[in-house]
Amino acid sequence: MNSQGRDSTPHSVSVTGDVVTFTGNKALQQEEALIFELDNPGAVGVDLPEPVTTKTRLGGLSPRPGVGLPQLAEPDVVRHYTRLSQKNFAIDTTMYPLGSCTMKHNPRLNEKMARLPGFGDIHPMQPVETVQGALELIDQLAYWLKTLTGMPAVAMSPGAGAHGELCGLMAIHAALDARGESHRRRVLVPESAHGTNPATAAFCGFTVDTIPAEENGRVSVEAVKAKLGDDVACIMLTNPNTCGLFEPQIKEIADAVHAAGGYFYCDGANYNAIVGRVRPADLGVDAMHINLHKTFSTPHGGGGPGSGPVVLSEALAPFAPLPFVVHGKDGFDLIEHAKDAGKAQPFGRLKGFHGQMGMFVRALAYMLSHGADGLRQVASDAVLNANYVLASLKDVMSASFEGPCMHEALFDDRFLKGTGVTPLDFAKAMIDEGYHPMTMYFPLVVHGALLIEPTETESKRTLDQFIGTMRHLAQKAIAGDLAHFQAAPRLTPRKRLDETQAARKPVLRWVKPAPQAVVAQAAE
Repeated sequence: MNSQGRDSTPHSVSVTGDVVTFTGNKALQQEEALIFELDNPGAVGVDLPEPVTTKTRLGGLSPRPGVGLPQLAEPDVVRHYTRLSQKNFAIDTTMYPLGSCTMKHNPRLNEKMARLPGFGDIHPMQPVETVQGALELIDQLAYWLKTLTGMPAVAMSPGAGAHGELCGLMAIHAALDARGESHRRRVLVPESAHGTNPATAAFCGFTVDTIPAEENGRVSVEAVKAKLGDDVACIMLTNPNTCGLFEPQIKEIADAVHAAGGYFYCDGANYNAIVGRVRPADLGVDAMHINLHKTFSTPHGGGGPGSGPVVLSEALAPFAPLPFVVHGKDGFDLIEHAKDAGKAQPFGRLKGFHGQMGMFVRALAYMLSHGADGLRQVASDAVLNANYVLASLKDVMSASFEGPCMHEALFDDRFLKGTGVTPLDFAKAMIDEGYHPMTMYFPLVVHGALLIEPTETESKRTLDQFIGTMRHLAQKAIAGDLAHFQAAPRLTPRKRLDETQAARKPVLRWVKPAPQAVVAQAAE
């Protein structure tokens, strides 16, 4: 955004029909300029003494003067960012149908634990004897992950879901090389997989072979068998899949892949729907990443923090990356180098240090506060809430598949056929009703997809209000009120934006307007 784009300076506007305010504010909903436009030269937030002149040590290099940062007093800065925060949808103010992948309630206890000085102030380069408590926490968390999944090993260092995928495929790559089967370079990826799966396989040097989705949104064992051969390295299958469905033939699929000499990578991004109820090891999984930031605590909306440990079968455990925690003679040790790994054959190191400590603390706090029965209840509640939404709306919206769903209710755009209203129009109308839109146009196997994930913590009252809103909008669209949708959103600080231009030609640099005198002179 800059002065060449939208008008960002507050001024008198009509805010609700014929009501006009001098400032453009709507009572407590206040307009806000860019912070550069608030620049007040000479204003400061702190009062520091002039620095004592010292001889420069920069060898003739000096900082570039005049970087153009705005100058404001502290109250102006606080008000600016507070006002901006009020213009965002937030899980603390409303239900977020994007669900656990991006926004769900995060128990405050987890944040308190992660900020304890013993965890929040440590440094990854401290001697291991000074961080024994942190290493014990990593060891305990690893124990919980192995117990919940039934897997014998876990790599803790991956920093997020796609990073975990890379970890799993690199372990498979190393295992195949160790078997003398480096020619296996084909990876099977169903259409219902997460989009990162084929990207990760290609990044890791494999070729991707797509398996089409069945009409019921699932993967058939026959379709997988038809693709198997002595060049197949593995299958990457998401379960529950991106259509919000459990794969009932997953065990048969795993057995078929193993019989053909391949490995089974399970995308565990949706593990929160089955945690405590299904053990991936019993399904024949060889590797699966777990999004700690989704299943056990803070979702990664806004860019982080994420954490994606990967559980591994006995066949892949020796190839887990460095570093890893072991029980030593005098406490916990950290294996940093392959020469110290014993019989293990680590494929290397994925990142500089040991993992996302803050998320480790949050995840273990989540597990301990819920207990085994609580984790099982979380999965049950997530699935129950999604099915409540699905059952309550399928008479006015078109459910993509028959039967119950897992933690996500998937609709398509058939209910909008002939109305002129697009899924995008529908989503924009939701904004006026106080809801952030659900996941849209994904999964790609469903036309005009509207994927709703209510999460486990929403109450029946909250769900009923959301369902009522969706019914109201669906009936309004079917009744032919096209103008209502095409004009939405009406109540946001800025109305319908050109999202294509914003994505393809973003204007991210603010350019200071020329002084009026210069503009006038240029015009002459």
